[in-house]
Amino acid sequence: MLTFGVEDKVAVLRLDDGKANAVGHQFIDSMNEGLDRAENEASSVVILGRAGVFSAGFDLKVLSEGAEARKALVDKGAAMLLRLFRYPLPVITASSGHAIAAGALVLLAADTRLGANIESKYGLNETAIGMSLPPFGLEMAKCRISKRYQTEAIIQATLYSPEDAKKVGFIDEVVDQTALEQRAIDIAEKSLLDFIESGISSLSIYEVNKKARDLNIAPCAFAALDIALWDWKAKKSRLSLNNILGLPKPCTP
Repeated sequence: MLTFGVEDKVAVLRLDDGKANAVGHQFIDSMNEGLDRAENEASSVVILGRAGVFSAGFDLKVLSEGAEARKALVDKGAAMLLRLFRYPLPVITASSGHAIAAGALVLLAADTRLGANIESKYGLNETAIGMSLPPFGLEMAKCRISKRYQTEAIIQATLYSPEDAKKVGFIDEVVDQTALEQRAIDIAEKSLLDFIESGISSLSIYEVNKKARDLNIAPCAFAALDIALWDWKAKKSRLSLNNILGLPKPCTP
């Protein structure tokens, strides 16, 4: 299900179950396994699906097994999506095919979202098949999807082509299929470098937050950079970090 690799500090997670990449227990466990490894081995993350389909949504077979099984899977999926949304490293998703329902939510949880320029559909089709979008999914959709299109995308379950999905907000960029993976890796490599070179050490916290949002950098990631820059300033001035920050001298045993 999961193929994991690291290239120039970019973790590449490729999810492929040989079918529709349904969001079932195996999909969620594989995603969490990859994210665990990435936190220890990488500085940014690229998530790929399989050719033709990123993910077709929650595993309908499990959802049909009864209320208890359905709740267990949906709750587990919600925790995975929240983890992606709050992940401390930049996350780039690259879809080379359909991304429907929970599959689309995985895209929406990422910082930057790419889609291949092939015939495929993106969207939240829950209401069209007699289901409702869970509250966590609704909030995620409202966060990412343009307000102009929220009614048709969320309530009317409209499915979009890649170009229309970009206009609506499911993806940020449409890329030639042959260049999709490399484009995602390039963005992942560049995201932290751009942020460092933007000179955050001379900005107010409000400006730093704005730049972080503009560059799609997770809050934990730019907080870590801020600490590193203060440490660098202290070393350059030959003062302790406590002295630079006006903190009391640490106690020594």
